[in-house]
Amino acid sequence: MDRSHETADFLRGRRARLRPDAAGLPGDGRIRRVPGLRRDEVARLAGVSVEYYTRLEQGRGGNPSPEVVAALAEALRLDPAEREHLADLLGRTPAPTPATPQRVRSGLHLMLRNLDRVPAYVMGRRTDVLASNRLARAVIGDFDALPVPHRNIARISFLDPQARERLVDWEQCALETVATLRLEAGRNPGDRRLADLIRELTLRSPEFARWWDDHRVFRRTHGTKRFRHPIAGDLEFFYENLRSPDDPDQSLCVFNVEPGSPTERNLRLLA
Repeated sequence: MDRSHETADFLRGRRARLRPDAAGLPGDGRIRRVPGLRRDEVARLAGVSVEYYTRLEQGRGGNPSPEVVAALAEALRLDPAEREHLADLLGRTPAPTPATPQRVRSGLHLMLRNLDRVPAYVMGRRTDVLASNRLARAVIGDFDALPVPHRNIARISFLDPQARERLVDWEQCALETVATLRLEAGRNPGDRRLADLIRELTLRSPEFARWWDDHRVFRRTHGTKRFRHPIAGDLEFFYENLRSPDDPDQSLCVFNVEPGSPTERNLRLLA
């Protein structure tokens, strides 16, 4: 990934979406030739010169201080995931991605087995599914039946037709998956396997290619997922995504259910 191009596209995109009134700027009577904020307006809000901001937006600004990155994030009204992405693009020297495969600790494997009433799985880099319990395989898909390189949430979401049938809110979930990969690409620009996955999805999925160019970023923490299962019927989950304390590139995703809900009753058919 070319970080200078990524920085330029991200800053331009965030600048274009922000209306002057939303940024607290009064109208100046000038004809606006661009959507959103002008470069000089972003520079004024961030307290930097127009020339310096222009170099940053062109990918020629070097490594700005954390204070400048924070000022830009505030000027552009970035959310926490976007702030993290901007810091990755502008400030941090990326660490090399480990070449060894990720391993799931025995304690997490035991936790998955003990979570026998709700779906749960461990997700690693690139949205790879590293381990899963029986209900996760029954509800989402049989990960263990797939070749190891294909046990990947992004790949399944865009290339498996059953994913579109089972996920009630497929488009929203797929959008979040694209944004999750974009956030990881900013953090690990040298990850060849991630680049290969993005290339494959761009070539094989028109939706992925279109949404990838939007430069949205998203950190999956919690939310709602709804499925339409061929046996259990409609299922609604409230997921929590918990990062592993000893490997921040691994997270435990647990699909919780409301006690006494139709989903809890329907899950018994699968359990």
